[in-house]
Amino acid sequence: MTSKMDHGSNAVLALVLLAASALLPQSSFAAEQLGIELDQATIMKLPEKVSTIVVGNPLIADVAVQSGGLVVVTGKGYGTTNLIVLDRSGAVLMERSIVVRGANANTVAVFRGMERETYSCTPLCERRITLGDTAAYFAATMGQTDIRNSQSSGAGSKAK
Repeated sequence: MTSKMDHGSNAVLALVLLAASALLPQSSFAAEQLGIELDQATIMKLPEKVSTIVVGNPLIADVAVQSGGLVVVTGKGYGTTNLIVLDRSGAVLMERSIVVRGANANTVAVFRGMERETYSCTPLCERRITLGDTAAYFAATMGQTDIRNSQSSGAGSKAK
């Protein structure tokens, strides 16, 4: 049987531990994480006096610097990478973790054994190429897209 003193000292100990944990440095990973969908872009404001921008793995994310201290971050492949922004002296002005994930909204993946095809259903389902799709499906969809684009470009140049 525990006494009131034991409950009181446990409560005080819990409060002390809670207060102490609030004083510990927080992980910057969670606060400094940028989530983005594959094949999507987002805009991020850069700090002042940026000289160098480093992307850990440009196969996962890429950046394009814009005027006004902005950078466009584009998801290129699944995974996690990082972005480091430096000033002229090499001091780190900003560091962000970038997590690129696949689109889940309005997409359907169809598996035929080990082969995968992805469709965008908004509301009708149309072919959508996504990293991880079967090579033949990917190539066929890209081929159709290339033909359509070249036909529209040709029609546009004839109209001029």
